[in-house]
Amino acid sequence: MKIPINELSLFFPCHNEAENLDALVAEALSALPTLAERYEVILVDDGSTDATPAVAARLEAAHPNVVRVIRHDINRGYGGALRSGFGGARYEWIAFTDGDRQFRVADLAALISAVPNSETVALGYRIKRADPALRKIYAAVYRLANRLWFGLPVRDVDCAMKLFPRTALHGVAVASNGAFFSAELLIKLRARGVQMVEVGVPHFPRVAGSASGARPSVVFAAVRDFWSLRGALWFRRASALARGVRLL
Repeated sequence: MKIPINELSLFFPCHNEAENLDALVAEALSALPTLAERYEVILVDDGSTDATPAVAARLEAAHPNVVRVIRHDINRGYGGALRSGFGGARYEWIAFTDGDRQFRVADLAALISAVPNSETVALGYRIKRADPALRKIYAAVYRLANRLWFGLPVRDVDCAMKLFPRTALHGVAVASNGAFFSAELLIKLRARGVQMVEVGVPHFPRVAGSASGARPSVVFAAVRDFWSLRGALWFRRASALARGVRLL
């Protein structure tokens, strides 16, 4: 059953995505009128060192009532970019997908159609992942680890297509600023009893820019944050669920 989405904030975490931004924003502005009555596009520039800041500023100037830019002077990591996107969103529903154009904004319609009420989170999962073999292996191990150690029954934890009702995020705090951010958020939402539905979405190869998610430093930070939360939950569950910075 599709519920009406009156207001939708859509944000894109971006790091060195200058080659993708024009097409990304054009795609969003074409699809969003079919998804919500009121909407906004937020570009979270996470300390880019290419032309991303200039391109983002140009797009904001060209669409002053719809496109906004949040700029990090230094790179805060993927989780830090997501945190700023959630914090900057103004509307009752909040969605995000990555700035690399490996997802299509129009496919958010499938997530919107899947939510049965205004309290349910919709999580995309990649029907056929268009990534190198190493990233697929990392993803499979990571999914299994989250299931075994946190009981998180989500088939694609880091799929960068998610839809949240604002009410589900109130008071939720997340400590990670890295790749573990999404998993930590879902673990804490599940602990609160928030309902989640999963929806298959297409995934496309990156055609511009370069991925950074498989860098050893990114993987190390995710492993560190994973075990930090797991240990805290064993010994101080209530404080572990409350630790971090509130999203809203």
